[in-house]
Amino acid sequence: MSLAFLANGFVIGGWAPQIPLFAARLDLSKAQLGLMILAFGLGAILAMPLVGRVISRIGSKRPTIWLHAAMVPALPLLALAPNVPLAILAVLFAGITTGGLDVAMNANAVSVERRLQRAIMSSCHGFWSVGGLLGAGLGGPIIAFLGGGAHGLLTGLVVAATLLFVARHLLSDEPEPAPVAAQSGTDGARVGGFASVGKALAIGVVALFAMIPEGAAIDWSAVYLRQELGVGTAASGLAFAAFSAAMAILRFAGDGIRDRFGAVATARGCASIAIVGLLVIGFAPGLAAALVGFALLGIGLSNIVPIAFSAAGNVEGLKAGTGLSMATSIGYSGILIAPSFIGFIAEHTGFAIVYAGLAALLVLVLAASGIVSGADRRA
Repeated sequence: MSLAFLANGFVIGGWAPQIPLFAARLDLSKAQLGLMILAFGLGAILAMPLVGRVISRIGSKRPTIWLHAAMVPALPLLALAPNVPLAILAVLFAGITTGGLDVAMNANAVSVERRLQRAIMSSCHGFWSVGGLLGAGLGGPIIAFLGGGAHGLLTGLVVAATLLFVARHLLSDEPEPAPVAAQSGTDGARVGGFASVGKALAIGVVALFAMIPEGAAIDWSAVYLRQELGVGTAASGLAFAAFSAAMAILRFAGDGIRDRFGAVATARGCASIAIVGLLVIGFAPGLAAALVGFALLGIGLSNIVPIAFSAAGNVEGLKAGTGLSMATSIGYSGILIAPSFIGFIAEHTGFAIVYAGLAALLVLVLAASGIVSGADRRA
């Protein structure tokens, strides 16, 4: 299971160093490239509820394997697309496969948590973070030495290799039978109905409010360091490095923390640390303080989303795929769509105010953290 998360992160990370080549090869303006990146996110978000429906009917094992296999050619197609129409199709395909796999593998992780009677979701997301770091870190040197096409093909081979292990060892989970007293709803919902759906949507909003600051760190931290703190080009990536490293380390520790203190207490502690991190970033007088802030933000955000996804997969009255597809569709829009709005706001206010202001979202997460108590449910 962890290899599915690593492979998904590896493809997303590998896409980052491909973007400049993609834009140059197709002669895209900044606006056109922005629309391409937006299409990637929209493809992912559109796939998520459809995959949730399939999971509610046949379980998560087969969709995870199918989507992992479909992801094998995703980056090669992006790296080799010769013209804009085919590039649009490649971008949508990559978004659909990576986004769809995200729902399927998270649903399978929920099933594993139930089987093992302990938390594993944060560690799974830790493997995703490691995959992203490897994909982005190795992608640049490979492209420099071998070219973009070769990098795309090598990435596809790595994804195919991980699929061999995933297909062999993935947990087989059968669809949950509907309770006798429950009326059947749509897409795996078991009434319970509106209350269960509402709870899953609310958990998705908690994930969204955690992922918007994550998107701000991924897409705008280097710009903030350069434009507002006067940091040179060589050091501009240190903020994202501090954020990513702290997040990855704390994700591997997060399951033990959640098992000891519970999902709600862990989410509250994480939200509190993230609030402090955003305020430190917003009021940082220089590079050192900003790096401390981004590291604190990575620590704080590390386990909120994994806990939220576990809670969404355990909403009473909904099958795991249904609740997860709702939460992931809402949550991932925070990384895939919100950063463009953040850039527009920062153009008028500056990034320091934006980062400090994003702390308000984590205050809401802190206030609403009781809603993730279902993450501890192991029935």
